[in-house]
Amino acid sequence: MINRKATAVWKGTGKEGAGTISTQSTVLENTQYSFNTRFAEGKGTNPEELIAAAHAGCFAMKLSFELNAEGFTADELNATATVSLDPSKGQVVKSAIDLTAKVPDISADKFATIAEKAKKECPISQLLNAEITLNAELVQ
Repeated sequence: MINRKATAVWKGTGKEGAGTISTQSTVLENTQYSFNTRFAEGKGTNPEELIAAAHAGCFAMKLSFELNAEGFTADELNATATVSLDPSKGQVVKSAIDLTAKVPDISADKFATIAEKAKKECPISQLLNAEITLNAELVQ
């Protein structure tokens, strides 16, 4: 079992308070987050941005492994995940992945099949209880 951890510290009320997030790797170290960074455009991060980063990174790595298993190596996989929070429901309702990929010697159909498999099997995709979409573009 591989375990990773992060710590969040929150002080004050939900709207006027603020918190920090730190990760085991220390890539994030007392990184600020607040109501404004989550529901407006304040300086700092927020849980949805961190989920988006995790989903984009997980998907790109999983796609690379799936391509390798089929005998292909990507020159570049550029994945952007956009996580949508519905404030009226208080839920993350969607993660939309936009992908541009440079993969030599692969057909568009084969690429689409492998990308869909990676979308479904990426561990973060499996974790999310939300709609997950993929817009994948193969460029040469």
